[in-house]
Amino acid sequence: MTSDTHAAIWAKLENAKPQTLEQLFAQDDNRLAKLSQRIEFQIPDHGTNGMLLDWSKTHLDDALLDTFEELTDAAGFDAAREALFSGGIINPTEGRPATHGAMRGSGTEGDVEEGNALLARMGMLVNAIHDGALGEVKHLIHIGIGGSALGPDLAVDALTRDLQLVDVHVVSNIDGLALEQAFAGCDPATTLIAVASKTFTTTETMTNASSALKWLSENGVTDPSGRVIALTANPEKAVEWGVDETRILPFPESVGGRYSLWSSIGFPVALAVGMEDFTAMLAGAHAIDKHFRESAGRANGPLLAAYADQYYSRIRGCQTRAVFAYDERLALLPDYLQQLEMESNGKSVTAEGEPVNGETAAITWGGVGTDAQHAVFQLLHQGTRLVPVDFIASIAPGDELDPAHHKALLTNCFAQGAALMAGGNMSADGKDPARAFPGDRPSATFLVDDLDAAMLGALIAFHEHRTFANAVLMGINPFDQFGVELGKKMAKDIDSGEGQFDPSTSALMKAAGLV
Repeated sequence: MTSDTHAAIWAKLENAKPQTLEQLFAQDDNRLAKLSQRIEFQIPDHGTNGMLLDWSKTHLDDALLDTFEELTDAAGFDAAREALFSGGIINPTEGRPATHGAMRGSGTEGDVEEGNALLARMGMLVNAIHDGALGEVKHLIHIGIGGSALGPDLAVDALTRDLQLVDVHVVSNIDGLALEQAFAGCDPATTLIAVASKTFTTTETMTNASSALKWLSENGVTDPSGRVIALTANPEKAVEWGVDETRILPFPESVGGRYSLWSSIGFPVALAVGMEDFTAMLAGAHAIDKHFRESAGRANGPLLAAYADQYYSRIRGCQTRAVFAYDERLALLPDYLQQLEMESNGKSVTAEGEPVNGETAAITWGGVGTDAQHAVFQLLHQGTRLVPVDFIASIAPGDELDPAHHKALLTNCFAQGAALMAGGNMSADGKDPARAFPGDRPSATFLVDDLDAAMLGALIAFHEHRTFANAVLMGINPFDQFGVELGKKMAKDIDSGEGQFDPSTSALMKAAGLV
C-alpha cells in the first residue's frame, strides 16, 4: 500500500457525512440483516454452538463499508492474513512468524504437527496427575505474568464454576500479598507449582517461583523442585533452574505471550477442567480461524469489528472502547482484552518504522453487567465523551436458580443498548436537561448460545483476529511489545544501583530506602 493511496482512502472516510443511528435505520429496512451475522460451529461430543453478532447499532453504513473494503485491499489484508496462517514473517521487528493458531490446528502442516505433539505431551502429564502419578494433587499455584497469567486466569474462572478437578490459584503480581493469599488457600503437601515464563528469566515470575519453593520447603515438602511444572519456550533454562525434564512443557518461540493460552501455558486450564474441555476450547478457536481465513470483507466478523474500531477511533476521535459482559463467567474478559488489544496495537510507528498517520489502539476497559450499570453507565448515557460499547451475553444461563435471574440479566443487557441508541428525556414535560439523554451512542452485541469451553475459545480467537485485522488496516506490527521493556530495564537499573534518574525518581528511591 502506497502512502498516497492510504491517505486518499482515509480522506474519503473522514469526509463521509455522519448520520445518526435513527436515520440509518429509517433509511434502510435491511440494515439489521446487513449488519448482523451468525457464526455457527459444531464440536464433536459438544454439539452445535454459535454466536450472533449485531453491529447494526454502530454508525457503519454501506458507503463506509465500501470504503473500508477499499482500505482492506490497499492494506494488503489478504496477503497478511495468509502470511499469518502460513508461517510467514508476520513479526518483522523480531524476524518471527506468529504460530499460535497452529496450536489449535490452524497453520502449516509442520507447525500443526509440532503443536499437536506438544499438546499431546501436556495431555499425558495432565492425565497422569489426575491419575495420581504425582501423589495426591488438590491445588496448583500457577505463577506467570502478562499473557502467561491473564489467559489462564480468564479460562479457569470461566470454566470452573460447576466443576474444578484441581483448585487453581493464578499469581502474577510481584507484591508478596498475592502469593501469600495463594499460600493461604493451599495445602503444601498436595500443591503443585506451575512456573510460566517464555524465557524462564522474567524477574517477577522467577522471584515468585523462588518464594513458592521456599514455602514448600519450610512446610515439610522434601523435594520442592519435584513439585514444579515448567511452561516455557526455553526448556534449557528451566533444567538449569532445577526442573526435571519430564515436567517441562515447552511451546514454540513463535508463540507470543498474549497469544499463548492455546499452548502449554493453558496447562492450569487443562488441569482444572480436564483435557476434553481444553481440547474443546481449541476447537472453538479453530472454528473462528476458519471463518476468519475464508470470509471476505464485511462478511468477515473480526474484520467488520475492526472497521467499527477504526471508524470510532480514527474518524470519530473516540479514545476508549468499553466491553461489558453480562455473564459473571466473563468477569475477567476486559482485563484479558486490555493486554491483547493495547499491548498489540499500542504503537506509534508502522511495520516499516514510519510514523503512523493517525490514532492507533483505543483504550480498552469494561466490567460486568449489571454491576457496571450502577457505576460507569452514567458517563456512557449522559457524559460528554463518545464511547463505543460491546455487550456480550449468553442465551443459556450459567446458573440453576429461578429463570427470573437470567431473564433480568438479558433484559438489562438489551435495554442498555437500546437506551444508548434512543436517548430521550425522562422528565414529565420532556424538558428537564438533567434528565435528558442525547442518544445516538453506538454499541455492538455478541449473543452466544451457551458459554461453554468451545464458545470461550471462539470468543478469544475472535478478538485475536479482530486485533490482527486492526493492525493490518493501520499498517502496524501487533506482535512485538518493546514498550514493555523500557520499564523493566529501568527497574533493573534501580535494583542494581546503576543509571542516572530524574530528581523526582531519585527522591522517591531515597524515601523508600532503596538507596
